[in-house]
Amino acid sequence: MRYAAIDIGSNAVRLLIADIIQNNDIVSFNKNTLVRVPLRLGDDAFIDHRISEPKAVDLVKTMVAFRNLMDVYKVSEYMACATSAMREAKNGQALVDEVKAKGIDLQIIDGREEAKIVYNSHIEQHLGNKKTYLYIDVGGGSTELSLFSDTQLVASASFNIGTIRILDNQDKEETWEEMKAWVKHHTRMFKTIYGIGTGGNINKLSRLASSKEDKPISYVKLKSMYEYLNSFSLKDRINVLGLNNDRADVIIPACEIFLTLMKYGHLRQIIVPRVGLVDGIIQTLIDKHISAPVAEKILE
Repeated sequence: MRYAAIDIGSNAVRLLIADIIQNNDIVSFNKNTLVRVPLRLGDDAFIDHRISEPKAVDLVKTMVAFRNLMDVYKVSEYMACATSAMREAKNGQALVDEVKAKGIDLQIIDGREEAKIVYNSHIEQHLGNKKTYLYIDVGGGSTELSLFSDTQLVASASFNIGTIRILDNQDKEETWEEMKAWVKHHTRMFKTIYGIGTGGNINKLSRLASSKEDKPISYVKLKSMYEYLNSFSLKDRINVLGLNNDRADVIIPACEIFLTLMKYGHLRQIIVPRVGLVDGIIQTLIDKHISAPVAEKILE
């Protein structure tokens, strides 16, 4: 049995096809195929507040390709979500309708729903239930934050601060101040907080740090990496460091977001499980399409 997840983000569009494994009462998944297309929808959405015709055409073509791949892989269930760029594009719903006509049932989700799906992968259960975690998901258009303590949600919020938005000078100082104030307010009552970072940029930073999956990156280490990366020109980050064109620019503002949140939340280190929205979508599909008793067993 195979499920698929589609994430239409501000920087890239992703398709994850996963093999679902059922072993008695335990249901898990293995990643089979991951396809990533750097459409950069945010460049249009955050400046012009609409997706341009060329990028709209590319998006529809990508969705048709994804539909064909899902058919070839014999995917039985899928879920497709669009985030910040499509939320802000005035023609976002028109594009949703066009994509639906091509065979993909797409939904635009708000920041809170995006955070809920990302964190549905239940990362904290593998790290220790009795601790306090600040989940940080940094995308091209927004940053989603959720604070959990003893597995209970304390607070969550979404802020219009993202890597593409920063590169396009569409981030606002008042939004930065709101995010800093939110983090300071909600973390002040906890002595020790562990950061959990998700998204393509922190995943890449974790690999650059030669960190194994789930191995923490300290604030000092992340700051050192930021200064090192920032010492190279964009061209040299591509040609010398070997970063992809669509990663070499956004990785700098991503560092700035994570460092700011670690500073104001007093996070000494951040754990990077290397998961994202597509992983959360697969888990959401598992929770939805298996029987309730099995679902409860998994989430214990």
